[in-house]
Amino acid sequence: MNLSDIAVPNLVPLPVLLPLLGAALTLAFRRSPRLQRSVSIAVLSAVVAVAGVLVWQTDVNGPQVLWLGAWQEPLGISLVADRLSALMLLVSGIVTLLVLVFAIGQGQADSDDERESETPLTIFHPTYLVLSAGVANAFLAGDLFNLFVGFEILLFSSYVLITLGGSAARIHAGTTYVVVSLLSSALFLVAIAAAYAATGTVNLAQLAIRIGDLAPGVALVLQLSLLTAFAIKAAVFPMSAWLPDSYPTAPAPVTAVFAGLLTKVGVYAIIRTQTLLFPDSPLQGLLMWAALLTMVIGILGAVSQSGLKRILSFTLVSHIGYMIFGIALATPEGTAGAIFYVAHHITIQTALFLITGLVERLAGTTSLDRLGGLAVASPVLATLFFVSAMNLSGIPPLSGFLAKVGLLGAGIELGTPLAWLLVVGGIVTSLLTLYALTKVWSQAFWRTLADAPRSTETAAAIEAGTRDVEPGADPAGTVLVDTVRVDTGPRALPRTMLGATAAMTVVGLLITVVAGPLFAYTQRAATDLMSRDPYVTSVLPVEVRR
Repeated sequence: MNLSDIAVPNLVPLPVLLPLLGAALTLAFRRSPRLQRSVSIAVLSAVVAVAGVLVWQTDVNGPQVLWLGAWQEPLGISLVADRLSALMLLVSGIVTLLVLVFAIGQGQADSDDERESETPLTIFHPTYLVLSAGVANAFLAGDLFNLFVGFEILLFSSYVLITLGGSAARIHAGTTYVVVSLLSSALFLVAIAAAYAATGTVNLAQLAIRIGDLAPGVALVLQLSLLTAFAIKAAVFPMSAWLPDSYPTAPAPVTAVFAGLLTKVGVYAIIRTQTLLFPDSPLQGLLMWAALLTMVIGILGAVSQSGLKRILSFTLVSHIGYMIFGIALATPEGTAGAIFYVAHHITIQTALFLITGLVERLAGTTSLDRLGGLAVASPVLATLFFVSAMNLSGIPPLSGFLAKVGLLGAGIELGTPLAWLLVVGGIVTSLLTLYALTKVWSQAFWRTLADAPRSTETAAAIEAGTRDVEPGADPAGTVLVDTVRVDTGPRALPRTMLGATAAMTVVGLLITVVAGPLFAYTQRAATDLMSRDPYVTSVLPVEVRR
């Protein structure tokens, strides 16, 4: 073993430790926004670099494991980076970094407009870094309880972020989000207790060995408990109704990182536990039906909406179904397709929500009834939306098309009637996604503003050069809508915000460029996941594998 091999495992905790250290520093520098920005960018850049090294190391040398504390293995806390978790760390690191740059640009622009009180950035930076640490901890967790800790870090930090600004709509959305998250956390904690009672361990590698010795009924109860908790967090139907009501009210960068990352942590947990703990799942059919209903009902919800944020929120739910589709097939090809789709979807969904934030800033609203002429007002923004929308819809040769082809091919290869039904559902969902996003393009970007049914206030705002939005209620007092406040003085889209959004869109395109090597990587990751041996033998010494 050479020196580099000895040093690499020490990198494993850095994606968690660096953001926590950065959060402490940014809190200490709360009176210096410039220092806060510098620390946050430096920390997340370092996380991306570490994740890149881990991707290479796990692909070359196998899983990287670090045991924390002085406890005898396997009683301590293990952090494990394998191909799957390393890839998730890299993609999530890139997303959190670019969304941070977007948020910094928004904060600077708001400060220039003397609206600092609307975005308390002194709180944003430490909370955002804690969120990043929670995501990394969940991806690296080698036991169920540490995975629970990662979810709880996500919960309290995301609640702070989702309620930034303190408006009634955001408090309401944050309350809904927290209640649902607490319910799933309670179920997860019960499942952890049951797993420990049944097997005497919560270490994932040991559980992979011991669950096979349980009575089938006990193993099924454990699987259902874990699946239910993770399905709530991943917004799998029928436990997805909370998401479209929670995400759209948050600030644009918060909504973007939530949409891109948080549900995927739940999907990651499902992939990890299904492949490692329940390889011969009796719930394959149930997962297939959940995938189908998530895809179809989610996209039908998107088609029926008239607000851009809610359309994207429902497409987010719908495309979670593709990932569950791949997991439910329980084949290396299906799992590889699911991993590729997760990486693709994180980047594209984040880009679309960042674009939505710019649309709201430009036009003062995200209601399609009041939008028009955006292609003329901002050709760059229109181009970014068009590229990302086509990618999400699965137009060839973009990564969305390649990801769907991989999943559909895996379904066809399995060849069961339910798998064929999922293939048909996936094709229908893709077509309806194209329809929903084409509707957004034609109404918000392509048509003239004068043709919009409720364009008067938006036109006045654009002519005045302002796009400020205040949350309000419709005359019936039941539906939150956007009302435009017209001030004076022109304002273009901030370059930092536009640059971060463009970079996020380019990352989505880069997945297309490297699709061949990336898909080969996900196939190797899926092979390891399905065999389980690389993970188990890397984590546990020979003498404790029973």
